[in-house]
Amino acid sequence: MTLPPDLSQLTHEEKDALILAQAALIAALEARLAELERRIGLTSKNSGKPPSSDGLGKPPRTQSQRGRDGKKKPSGGQKGHPGTTLKQVKTPDVRIDHYPDTCSGCGAGLTPTMDTGHAARQVFDLPEPRPLVVTEHLAHRCRCAGCGIETRASFPDGVTAPVQYGGRISAIAVYLQNYQLLPEDRLAELMIDLFGVPLVPATIARMAGSCAARYQGLVDAIENRIKTVPIKHMDETGFRIGGKTQWLHIASTEWLTHYRTSDKRGSLLGGVSGIIVHDHWKPYYTMDGVLHALCNAHHLRELQALIDIEKECWAGQMQKLLRIALHVVNRAKLNGVAPSPRHVARLERCYDAIVAAGFAFHEGQPPLAIAMTKSGRPRRGRPPRRTGHNLLIRLRDRRGDVLRFLHDPDVPFTNNQGEQDGRMMKLRQKISGGFRSDEGADIFATLRSLISTAKKHGWNILQVLTAGPEILLGQLRPA
Repeated sequence: MTLPPDLSQLTHEEKDALILAQAALIAALEARLAELERRIGLTSKNSGKPPSSDGLGKPPRTQSQRGRDGKKKPSGGQKGHPGTTLKQVKTPDVRIDHYPDTCSGCGAGLTPTMDTGHAARQVFDLPEPRPLVVTEHLAHRCRCAGCGIETRASFPDGVTAPVQYGGRISAIAVYLQNYQLLPEDRLAELMIDLFGVPLVPATIARMAGSCAARYQGLVDAIENRIKTVPIKHMDETGFRIGGKTQWLHIASTEWLTHYRTSDKRGSLLGGVSGIIVHDHWKPYYTMDGVLHALCNAHHLRELQALIDIEKECWAGQMQKLLRIALHVVNRAKLNGVAPSPRHVARLERCYDAIVAAGFAFHEGQPPLAIAMTKSGRPRRGRPPRRTGHNLLIRLRDRRGDVLRFLHDPDVPFTNNQGEQDGRMMKLRQKISGGFRSDEGADIFATLRSLISTAKKHGWNILQVLTAGPEILLGQLRPA
């Protein structure tokens, strides 16, 4: 601990230097305090933080980033929603007849021959668990009557061992581990509790590896299709392999999903064309031959933080403008036309005016304190900027990428597709922590690419995991 100097022993020059040093320290501490208070005010509603980080004390949800449309809608399912209510079937599997024993009026006995009609109620339930079905394949030998040579029949494809599990068991284990994200030990317990199948974790891992190898060609085809579609979403998220931070890279469309692992965050997908939608991660701008569209959900959240914490008026105006622009595009899509050039030009003028107002606001603010080194000298580098100033620079310099959805109706307003496709990795991380090896992570990425694509197509997952990859390849949608 540094003791304060004895002021009576200091000269006027030393006192002046001390005052200046203390003033610089106070300014730096005030700037640090303001930054910490700003961080405390960040939530999942005004930043990229996940909802789980809000904690149990988070305020109730009272507003949406989409804003109000002026219409009051009742809670619950909306008009036109198909619903999933159970309906009676015409031919039940089991029918049980119930007859009354006595008359409710006089008490006389009743028999089934007195039946005059009935009311029906149906109960949907799972069948009783059945023992495993064991299929034995016999490859017979036959001796030729002419030459006397014996020839043995071939076993079917996939029947390679004297004793093995079948395709359905493997498909269920792969589905539960890689889509429902059950850890291996719990999955082994589930298989024996529900199906009487005594699997061990090593067998489950071997099933997953065999399935991933079988469908690797299909997953490669999914990757190649995503590269060439006109619009695709890209994102990346960190996870741990062998205790080290690695990266999962996501490329997806409405119908296709591809995951790949890498030890470098900057390992970008090659051979990509068209438009990529992302969250302004700068390395994406090093890709050749592509156009960019920025995620405006990120912008709305960042603007909300400037409204809630920094109290910057221009942020509310920009937030309102982006919502109006989205409304204009959606209304034009409903009418089957492109947005009016006059409306587009007017929105762009308003956009430029708001950005200019934001810069004027920041230019009128006092400069931020420059960080000092331990020796008391200013740190090198450009002067620090406020959070809102950095956002303004992006909105100005990347104006075309921010408003690309306004000029091309096929470009989405947000990168929600990529965010949603990457969300499951965070859930997998919370459940199991990470992967023990690169091979296990690659297997998971391959199987998740297959399963996510199958879900988007509405395919039955168990049928997909038992079908051949050649059959599925012909059913892939191009975009």
